[in-house]
Amino acid sequence: MPRYAVGLPNVGPFADAAALVELAVAAEERGWDGVFVWDHVLYHEPDWPVVNPVVVASAIAARTSRIRLGVLMTALPRRRVQVVARETATLDTLSGGRLVFGAAIGSMDAEYTAFGEDPDLRVRGRRLDESLAQLTALWSGQEVPLPSGERVRMLPTPVQRPRVPVWCAGRWPNRPGLRRAARWDGVVPTFAGAGMGVPVPVEQFADAVRFVAAERGSLDGFDIGLEGWTSPENAARTVAPYAAVGLTWWIEAMGWWRGGVEAARERVLAGPPR
Repeated sequence: MPRYAVGLPNVGPFADAAALVELAVAAEERGWDGVFVWDHVLYHEPDWPVVNPVVVASAIAARTSRIRLGVLMTALPRRRVQVVARETATLDTLSGGRLVFGAAIGSMDAEYTAFGEDPDLRVRGRRLDESLAQLTALWSGQEVPLPSGERVRMLPTPVQRPRVPVWCAGRWPNRPGLRRAARWDGVVPTFAGAGMGVPVPVEQFADAVRFVAAERGSLDGFDIGLEGWTSPENAARTVAPYAAVGLTWWIEAMGWWRGGVEAARERVLAGPPR
């Protein structure tokens, strides 16, 4: 049986940190298993407000006691890995070991180019791999050699062992992101032609799952998430076909396209699709 999370944008009508925290608290009270926040510093609508997802996740951690939480997906190539290491270790400690770390190259070139960084997808992919390796080394609490020649040790370490679970994104039918995810602890694939009102065909989801399974050799201990949307009336039958082909986390995608914050509150309060 899959677990069920709420996915919250951090932009536009949802760029209200207090409202996001209240939605997360309601999600825990109503039996959801997780709450995950988007990562953006800019958005396609240039006049939309954007709130910091790490600050929001920290407030969620402080106000909840059970749910999994995290940022899906952190655009790690545009972040300083040492800062991310401090943030995530602190968040995992604050939450009592409930953090999931999502990592991706980011969906917006402008979040790189506007600040003078290289938007090339291959460059971002290499930086993501390098940063993930360094991040997990810094989580260990052991001395880590840096390119500068210095050796550093970061404490405290995260609560979770052997590490905070790392989930990666990938856009099917492209392979690199899913191949990367297969080396870590989970995947949350997106799909060309689907999202924000357009459901993912079950057959395409199954193809992506089979690809990851072949890359890993086994899906044991591996999480597979998918963003989608349900109503209380159709929830069970919507999720069931995905669960049958490997889904472990259904992420109920909230957003302006389905009615905004008030509609999100109503859906959260109705509970997960058990």
